[in-house]
Amino acid sequence: MAENRMTKQRALILEVLRSVDSHPTADEVYGMVRRRMPRISLGTVYRNLELLAGAGKILRLDRAGSQKHFDGNSAPHQHVRCRVCGRIGDVMNPVALPDTEGVVSPGFRTEGVELEFIGLCDACREGAASKSA
Repeated sequence: MAENRMTKQRALILEVLRSVDSHPTADEVYGMVRRRMPRISLGTVYRNLELLAGAGKILRLDRAGSQKHFDGNSAPHQHVRCRVCGRIGDVMNPVALPDTEGVVSPGFRTEGVELEFIGLCDACREGAASKSA
């Protein structure tokens, strides 16, 4: 961490993020933290989320074209994203990832692989079912 000190704000952000399994956006984390620390700024939350992610204490889930989400569980694991609402969940039965050894792509050095599953969350599936009924 650029700043090794665990400030009160940083500790609260980490505590709040680890208490949920919803993979919130920075704005959602800000709303949760603000209930307990009303004077905290959105900038402080953004800055500390980036510091915590950089230190490996949380995961930053960012995909092109979508807002960043954060995960208090920093252990390697796979996610599923709803293709309608963007909700993210943890995969309970992960699959083995392919080895990147020998993977060649001109202009790139392969460093790893991430796997994200795409589907419909229960709420979106039920909404689609009720519209077609």
